[in-house]
Amino acid sequence: MEYKNLWVFIETDEGKAKNVGYELLNPGRALADKLGEQLVAVVMGQNVRPVAEQAIAYGADTVLLVEGEEYNTYNTDAATYAMCSLIQKYKPSIVFYGATNNGRDLGPRVACKLETGLTADCTGLDIDEETGLLMSTRPTFGGNLMATIACPDHRPQMSTVRPGVFKKPVSDPARQGTLVEEDIHISPADIRVKLVERVKEVAEAINLEEAEIIVSGGRGLKEAKNFQLVRDLAEVLGATVGASRAAVDAGWIPHAHQVGQTGKTVAPKIYIAVGISGAIQHLAGMSGSDTVVAINKDPEAPIFGVADYGIVGDLFEVVPALIQEIKAYKE
Repeated sequence: MEYKNLWVFIETDEGKAKNVGYELLNPGRALADKLGEQLVAVVMGQNVRPVAEQAIAYGADTVLLVEGEEYNTYNTDAATYAMCSLIQKYKPSIVFYGATNNGRDLGPRVACKLETGLTADCTGLDIDEETGLLMSTRPTFGGNLMATIACPDHRPQMSTVRPGVFKKPVSDPARQGTLVEEDIHISPADIRVKLVERVKEVAEAINLEEAEIIVSGGRGLKEAKNFQLVRDLAEVLGATVGASRAAVDAGWIPHAHQVGQTGKTVAPKIYIAVGISGAIQHLAGMSGSDTVVAINKDPEAPIFGVADYGIVGDLFEVVPALIQEIKAYKE
């Protein structure tokens, strides 16, 4: 049977969609049109029909909706069983997943069970005009090189894609599409992983991919204790704390906060870079930001080349002054 159509997995959690799924409908739409095929969204969860309807508004031609209590929070066994069942039934040519913690679990498991390939952590997607193959681009060798990978011999072609690489499409509520309800349930005996407890405060504190404001610190902070300046500025702004690779490598802050090619790709409304020079790997991770504010004492720092607003000065003077002004404004 011929494999055709491009699928995007829309990850949900407790009834709400992760932004990356909607973001992937943007390149998905363009590549599906290039192939002359349909764009199909796969929505899995509990009480997630609104997510499916929104996927159509964002550009999907068809939505395959899988609902059940076992999909309310991500479960590796349930999600893998459902996704493999759908792929074996419909035979898509291409499948995209967000490179979230769960997407990085689901994609490889599905690829292994279906004996196909998967390109992980992609930052670029295209279709080769001569062969019609998916061309997935990802950083390699610590972000110093970019590799473009194809899967010529097996189907479906699959990739996980970093959140924040693509912008969400413009929603069109009047857009028409087909919603197909799929009745797929896994036996409770086949679910080997049980969710015991969720500590939301930990997950939400460093949810860089969906943060609207990020304050990131770099080598210019000089030592770990000075990261408190970044945390204080983030607190008054209601922002999430990020970091450069240099700060993470120095052990000043955990890797979960790292922005860049070897960290997380982000696209907030405001990105404030404190003491970050702007190495190309870091710039690639935050280039999707709407507004970039840079604070650095070196006027020649590369970060100023991408900044919308630049403050040349000593961060140990500038940041406390900013915090004071913001607090005064709020009062």
